[in-house]
Amino acid sequence: MNTGETTSLVIVGGGAAGLMAACYAGESGLPCVLIERKHRVGSKLLMCGNGRCNLTTHLRSEAFLSAFGDELADFLRPSIEAFTPHELQSWFKQRGLPLMQTRDGKVFPKSERAPDVVHMFSDRLRDLGVPLCLNAPIKSIVPKKDGFTVSVSAFTLKAANVLVATGGVSYPKTGSVGDGQKMAGELGHRLQPYRPGLVGLEWKTPWLMENSGASFKEATAVIYDGQTRIGTTSGLLECERWGLGGGVISNATRLVARANIKSPRLEIVPHPGAKPLLIDKVKTRPLKEAMVTVGGVDLGDVSAKSMESRVTPGLYFAGEVLDIDGPTGGYNLTAAFATARTAVRAIAGTEGMEAKDRPPTPPRRKARKNMRAAQYRRRRRKG
Repeated sequence: MNTGETTSLVIVGGGAAGLMAACYAGESGLPCVLIERKHRVGSKLLMCGNGRCNLTTHLRSEAFLSAFGDELADFLRPSIEAFTPHELQSWFKQRGLPLMQTRDGKVFPKSERAPDVVHMFSDRLRDLGVPLCLNAPIKSIVPKKDGFTVSVSAFTLKAANVLVATGGVSYPKTGSVGDGQKMAGELGHRLQPYRPGLVGLEWKTPWLMENSGASFKEATAVIYDGQTRIGTTSGLLECERWGLGGGVISNATRLVARANIKSPRLEIVPHPGAKPLLIDKVKTRPLKEAMVTVGGVDLGDVSAKSMESRVTPGLYFAGEVLDIDGPTGGYNLTAAFATARTAVRAIAGTEGMEAKDRPPTPPRRKARKNMRAAQYRRRRRKG
């Protein structure tokens, strides 16, 4: 790659949002380059769903959006309505990734192997001829009159548009180190403070020692801010040596972080009929262990309809680099995929993209179509 080479789009970050953006750009005929700071793409995807990769959910758009809360639902609505969980499932299936749905409505690859998801993306990008640049942390993104200059250690690219899809700041070993948020801040965007979402709860009591290693499938948790009830979560409760985990706790800690609760209290019922466990001092596990980051680029600085910056035209954001977070169950990956797609649609600037987005017509079906067209022409000539 030559220094100073020009492309229509540089995508920064090879996680869920970046991979979807690169695939959609390639399928839409939009020249792009994907730049990833790590030695491979999809590092955090490989960890999702305990290595099974919970891609999405069976829910319809409105029910899906309501799980995020009103503020985030309003921002995500244009993206989710344009690329629903059902349409996302179809997208994966059409590109050769079989899916399965569990009883609780979660959707996984049929193999239940996250590497199969990453391989599907990688193979698709190879077939589309989309170039990947790995081991290339971004040094700077500089706005110019005709676009941007994007610099890494080895080269510089000129891009008409830049899409930042670097993720949150949890699990930094996967490459989520906050460089996208830092670059956004340097370009004048407001940043909401980071808090751990979807994380475990540190807690040590005799009850925990007695139940160490146990799990309860029908637990509930009520979240309070002082005496005010904020919300309720339900699901799996896992008793760890350091405290409590599982979906019921992860979703509860996300609500605490999302609502910026100052005096959080939890009332946990391990199973129906059990005596409630009262936790007056909520102490979460560290941010680096969180499944999702609460905080990031302020949504007020980004257009919900296009994902374009309101501060720097031509700069776009997608996924967890934004102040977007949802509960467990495929919500966060779906939001990342959908916002990435919205950004690329806006950059491509065409309403006719859907036809190009479809996989190639299978040869046999294409042959039948050509035969019917020839028969129609012969009938017209005879008539």
